[in-house]
Amino acid sequence: MRSMDSIQKIALVTGAGSGIGRAVALALDAAGYQVVLAGRRAEALQQTAVGTTMLALPTDITDPVAVKSLFARIESTYGRLDVLFNNAGSGAPAIPMDELTFEQWTQVVNVNLTGAFLCAQAAMGLMKRQSPRGGRIINNGSISAQTPRPNSAPYTASKHAITGLTKSIALDGRAFDIACGQIDIGNAASEMTARMLDGVMQANGTIMPEPRMDLSHVANAVLYMASLPLESNVLTMTVMATKMPLAGRG
Repeated sequence: MRSMDSIQKIALVTGAGSGIGRAVALALDAAGYQVVLAGRRAEALQQTAVGTTMLALPTDITDPVAVKSLFARIESTYGRLDVLFNNAGSGAPAIPMDELTFEQWTQVVNVNLTGAFLCAQAAMGLMKRQSPRGGRIINNGSISAQTPRPNSAPYTASKHAITGLTKSIALDGRAFDIACGQIDIGNAASEMTARMLDGVMQANGTIMPEPRMDLSHVANAVLYMASLPLESNVLTMTVMATKMPLAGRG
């Protein structure tokens, strides 16, 4: 049942066409948010939106013009934005760093870091202008924002940078009632982690299958962060499969 709050909150989820983004979008929708879906694949976004009132807006978040258009549409349609879930992400092949191409590095940094920055920048501008002002930005970090996997320099570097971005937004947003937190997710059961069932490289060079957790636990965690009053904030949260290697990884 939808919330009966007098003012419906507006949420934007990037990378909403599959996996974590889709699960979080559906959880927000079920909790009564009006959800806007962003991502590069229009068909995937439409699949997420089936049977709901969610608005699908295909967007390349690495393109400043496209991001500006996305937020202009949100402002003109709803007049405000209460929650941004900065979720869209990309990875590079798990190969030695010296074998990576410049293009592979740039693709990961452009999506994971620059795209998150552009969306957060636009969200902060809107959240400052709107009345009542303020809102919440939730960045999808990763276990790799804490501890790298072997052969993951682009992804790990971009996710460590997300932690710095999160803290900067949390600081700079204080005066404008803008809260910012980060969720670091370990081995959620999505298409991206399917390979873990067959085994992935460990720090000691061995190949080992890793346990995964249901996506619903991630969606519930993000929903909790989103539902807090702006006087409270979860700055960082780690949600992970209990038995995955992290502490003493490898």
